[in-house]
Amino acid sequence: MREDYALVLDFLQHGHPFEGKRIPVAQVIGKEHLLLLEIVPKREVTLSPMDEVYIGSDKRDKIHHVIGKIPYSRLTTTAKMNFDTVLDKIIDNNPKKWIDFFNTAGPISTRLHQLELLPGIGKKHMWAILEAREEKPFESFEDVSNRVSLLPNPKELIIKRIKMELDDADKYRFFIS
Repeated sequence: MREDYALVLDFLQHGHPFEGKRIPVAQVIGKEHLLLLEIVPKREVTLSPMDEVYIGSDKRDKIHHVIGKIPYSRLTTTAKMNFDTVLDKIIDNNPKKWIDFFNTAGPISTRLHQLELLPGIGKKHMWAILEAREEKPFESFEDVSNRVSLLPNPKELIIKRIKMELDDADKYRFFIS
């Protein structure tokens, strides 16, 4: 599984402070599969949070090479601070992909449903979502919020779930590969 484009979470101009090599490094999140990666930019290239960079296998204009995947726990404090904003941008660029989760989520077992694994969703919210989507599929996050009473912000629920998956807090994976 490869990413072609990523958004910058943090740029360390002088590399990691406590590591021997002092080469510039950026921490990024892939736009398609949400992989957390460390990359090395080309010489004289400066990156900023929210910058979109091409990291695919063709000729790269800003990136020298991809170091590899990193866990959420290895993100810098700045990267973690920018994480929600960057992920919000990724979700806003393709909202249908994320809304479809509310329309298609199904049972995992006889006692557990995918919707229940979203932070803040219990049995009552799960049943309310299932009943509302039977009437008509959800079209937006606002639609989900309006049709399911007392539901926490659906976009924030997805962001929290993605963080859990990246941090290996649960064995189930719905949003990251």
